[in-house]
Amino acid sequence: MTDALRRTPLYDRHRALGGKMVPFAGWEMPVQYPAGILAEHHAVRTAVGVFDVSHMGEFEITGPDRNAFVNRITTNDVSKLEPGQVQYSALLTPEGTFIDDCTVYRFDDKLMIVVNASNIARAWEHIVAHKGGANVRLKDISPEVGLLAVQGPRAEETLAPLSGVPLGDIRYYHFAVGKVAGAQCFISRTGYTGEDGFELYCRDRDTGALWDAIVAAGARPIGLGARDSLRLEMGYALYGNEIDDTVTPLEAGLGWIVKLDKGAPFIGHEALRAQKARGVTRRLVGFRLTGRGFPRRGYPVQLAGREADIVRSGTLSPSLGVGIGTTYLPAAAAKPGTTFEIECRGERLPADVVKLPFWTKGSVKR
Repeated sequence: MTDALRRTPLYDRHRALGGKMVPFAGWEMPVQYPAGILAEHHAVRTAVGVFDVSHMGEFEITGPDRNAFVNRITTNDVSKLEPGQVQYSALLTPEGTFIDDCTVYRFDDKLMIVVNASNIARAWEHIVAHKGGANVRLKDISPEVGLLAVQGPRAEETLAPLSGVPLGDIRYYHFAVGKVAGAQCFISRTGYTGEDGFELYCRDRDTGALWDAIVAAGARPIGLGARDSLRLEMGYALYGNEIDDTVTPLEAGLGWIVKLDKGAPFIGHEALRAQKARGVTRRLVGFRLTGRGFPRRGYPVQLAGREADIVRSGTLSPSLGVGIGTTYLPAAAAKPGTTFEIECRGERLPADVVKLPFWTKGSVKR
């Protein structure tokens, strides 16, 4: 099976560091290193870690109609972006459900859309299929791009000696272009952990040297396991868990990335306008177990004696020391204080709906 999996440029380095390699979205990726997920999680919360996220997908859009075209295929309003800004957004089906969530980068002469590794092919096909008569050039640059995420309260001080760009000048959800450890990069102040940090897009061939320099500067290598527990503590959606092609942004609590009144309608616009008018019937919530237990994805969720959904994501929070997770509940019940139960190996674990995020002490600079 591993012969069919793709590998990032850092595969040999992950193995040399003792990384436990697992299949993920068609790639062979490190889920953890010998110190373990807990140590990696706490390293990002208290110091700095570096993630290999080179499996993500990047699409470049150039041409005179680029802004109007991307505005038509994504939910947020690209016209509000200035060069050097990043925007969280989504690609939707005509029914208003997720093809993928994404980020949009605006440069002086192009746009870049970044999508999840599991959805590269589907998102690319969707974008190409809706090109129509737009005067744009589309290029899947994913094979040419390496991507590292440096996250934690010490991210800036760790990268600063390596960077030719004044990192303190880069605001949250903005980016700059310059060199880090000799590698030409797009340096964005973004991340998936709730801590301060940067995502570094570089040439595929430069990824190894860039990783080595960042690790040598003191960043701990972090695997997919801690990446997931960190993002869940922030209540961030993961495609395949909280969001998929059966869920709309309005149900997922992501109505803020949906701009129904921007200049031109986007794909899924009419479906979302209709859903907003009639009201959603379910909403994504965060929950916290009121006793001991470990909620896992797929466990049934019982509300008032009936199965309401399943646990979409769940873990024992390393930062908080309690079981946390996400699920969908009927809209009337989707408010802090609602109690329900989770079926766990023949037991029913009591849980309360709580306000997201679970972790509120992060160093992220908004």
